[in-house]
Amino acid sequence: MYERINMLDNLIFSLNSTIPLFLIMLLGYFLKKKNFFSEGFIADANKLVFHVALPVLLFLDMAQTDIRGSFDAPYVLFCAGSTTVSIIVIWALAKIFVRDKSLIGEFVQASYRSSAAILGVAFIQLIYGSAGMSGLMILGCVPLYNIFAVLILILECPTEEGNGEKLWPKLRHSFRKIVTNPIILGIVLGSIFGFFRIPLPKIASSGLEYIGRMTTPLALLAIGAGFKGKDALSEIKLTMIATMLKLVILPAAFIPLAVYFGFTGEKLVAILVMLGSITTPASYVMAKQMGHKGSLTASVCVATTVLSSFTLTLWLFILSCLNLL
Repeated sequence: MYERINMLDNLIFSLNSTIPLFLIMLLGYFLKKKNFFSEGFIADANKLVFHVALPVLLFLDMAQTDIRGSFDAPYVLFCAGSTTVSIIVIWALAKIFVRDKSLIGEFVQASYRSSAAILGVAFIQLIYGSAGMSGLMILGCVPLYNIFAVLILILECPTEEGNGEKLWPKLRHSFRKIVTNPIILGIVLGSIFGFFRIPLPKIASSGLEYIGRMTTPLALLAIGAGFKGKDALSEIKLTMIATMLKLVILPAAFIPLAVYFGFTGEKLVAILVMLGSITTPASYVMAKQMGHKGSLTASVCVATTVLSSFTLTLWLFILSCLNLL
């Protein structure tokens, strides 16, 4: 009886966490259909999220993490290692099996990049009453998410500018873009603040938090407004494969390994969210801003948002039955 109630609570929480995201996307789609949003507004919203709101959000995530005080090297290394391996394997397989080469960058990013920072904190707080391990999980995976996203989206850019260069100039161009990327700069600067425990003045932190909070709703509205049904249907196969990778295959591959290394409880839930939560809406913004169509990314964001309520609940139920939580 207790397990049934617990599973129901997990399902209700999962639905409460993901369905509002889907509804905001739906609102964006409806507002665009009713001409509340223009194509210019969508482009400007994407630009604002990419250059301002998301870097600020990631800066605050890292700045507010006590990197030295709560550092657990094996755990951070596991998060970083599993993230790196999953990205490289998905990228290698996509190079072989994805026929439309212009979609490789979007497919890879949408298949691995979780909403770890936002959803991770909420899930861990619900189950354990605190979000201590989310900071270490974020430290292990979020910088890599963004570094690889920038690198992959540049190297797999479908535009003439992205594909017309030879390898070495292209790599040099990619490196220059990575070190000047606002998202990477936000993470690096936030990590410095977090490592040295540099306090932010109340006025500055409050103002930055307001800016950071714009990230998710604005990105979700832009996804919905930019969602094109015909394009999505034409890429339904890749959407389903990416969704399966994101919600089922990555957790199935790495959670047993995490248990083998002794990670249970709060640490294991953080790993689950890192591997098997929704594709972050920020991936759509990055794809659009870096020369990709964005339709495949938007489709995967919608699909993972709808289905993750059930897959995350199932994973939590399995781990609970195995007494790992």
